[in-house]
Order: sequence, then C-alpha cells, then structure tokens
Amino acid sequence: MPQTFIGCDLARGWIDTHSLPSGATARIKNTPDAIIRWATSLPEDALVVFEATSGCDGPLIATLSRRGLAYARVNPRQAREFTRAIGVQAKTDRVDARILAQMGEKLDLTPTVPRSPARVRLSDLLRRRRQLVEMRKAEKIRRQNAGSADIRAEIDRMIRILDRRVETMDRTIADLIASDPGLERQAALLRAVPRIGPTVLAVLLGELPELGRLDRRRIASLAGLAPRAQGSETWRGSRRIWGGRGRVREAL
Repeated sequence: MPQTFIGCDLARGWIDTHSLPSGATARIKNTPDAIIRWATSLPEDALVVFEATSGCDGPLIATLSRRGLAYARVNPRQAREFTRAIGVQAKTDRVDARILAQMGEKLDLTPTVPRSPARVRLSDLLRRRRQLVEMRKAEKIRRQNAGSADIRAEIDRMIRILDRRVETMDRTIADLIASDPGLERQAALLRAVPRIGPTVLAVLLGELPELGRLDRRRIASLAGLAPRAQGSETWRGSRRIWGGRGRVREAL
C-alpha cells in the first residue's frame, strides 16, 4: 500500500502538485524535462493521482512509466463526485491537486496499467483516425446545403480525399497491430468474438490495456457497459449503463 499520495492538476503549461501526508505543494512546467526532474524526487512508494485529461498527460505518463512509479488516471466524474462528497466548493488548480491526493489517500484506487510504446502509438493513430472521420462527417453535412453544383463537386473531392486518408490510417493501424507480438496475440483472441471488426478491435487494444488483466465485472465497468442500479428499499428503478471510457463504450 503506497504511503505517499501525490495529486496532480494538469494544464497545458504547468502541473500543480500536492503531496500527502506531508502537505508539500509545487508547480512545475508541463514539459518532459521539468517532469523528469520532479519525478526523480518522488519516493518509490508514491501513488500519483491525476484526471484523465485529453492531450495534457502524455509526458507525465511517459515519465512515470519509465521510472516504474505507480499512478492512477481517474475519471473526472469520479473526482467531481468525491469533491462534492467531502464538501469542498472552492475550485482552483491547487485545490484540485489537494483533492486528487486525498482521493488516493481515502479511496482504494486501482493503479493504471502502463501502456507499451506500441499501445501508445496505437492510441495516437486512433485519435487521428477519429479526427479524419469527424472531418468527413462534417463535409457530408455541408454537402446537404452546398447550393451550387461546383460547391458540391468541391465537397465531394474533399470527401474522397478523407476516404483515402481513413483507409490509409486503417492499414497503418493494422500493420502496427500485426508487427507487435503482444497486440497481435490479443487481437487473435478478439477476432474469435462474433461481430468484433477491425475498428472495434483496434479501439479495445488501444484504449483498454486492462483487458485480460481484470475480471469481467471490472472490465465492463471500465468500458462503461456495467448496469448501474437505481433504487431503494421501497422503490426499484431501471438499471442504466453510463460512465467508463467513452471511446470504448462508443465503439462497442
């Protein structure tokens, strides 16, 4: 059980940290060099807690993984609910860092499974693929109100370009999976599951590294597919799925 809990509130330019039980705070630049210097001062028993923020946590995760330090990448919804539960109303970067450290201290957080370089690369490719698909979707919507024929033709050309870019990205993703023994081993198992196509397979490999490590109930919860009960002793409501990792739930 880790004895030192460090909450990190991440922004594009910096990271606010709060350590428990010492109460020490710091602000460091969100750059690889600054994070490496900061990480060298952390004890081996530390658990670093931060929210799953898009695009801000890459250097931090890479440094912690290389140094073998445990970290928990928590759902922002869980952090908000914990904040309300302990009655905190203030909202600053330093307060958020302290609350994240308290989450690590009070809750039995499961450390996040570090991703291999190939899995990190796969996640990057999947993000780019989503961007291309969203651009293609936007162009198709614009085509409906294009007006003149020459504008429609221009939009059609752009859609064809995006079609080719998505196809190229799919081949790149497939080649990456085939070239990595760990990914290909898991992929072979997933291909045996009915209706698991190449896109869903890639999302599961890239966004759910815990697959095969956790039991089915915890995996279902991470994927956002576990039915959540709503009710009481005198009233029984419906069960709904929510939470978890949105990209995985959306793909499934």
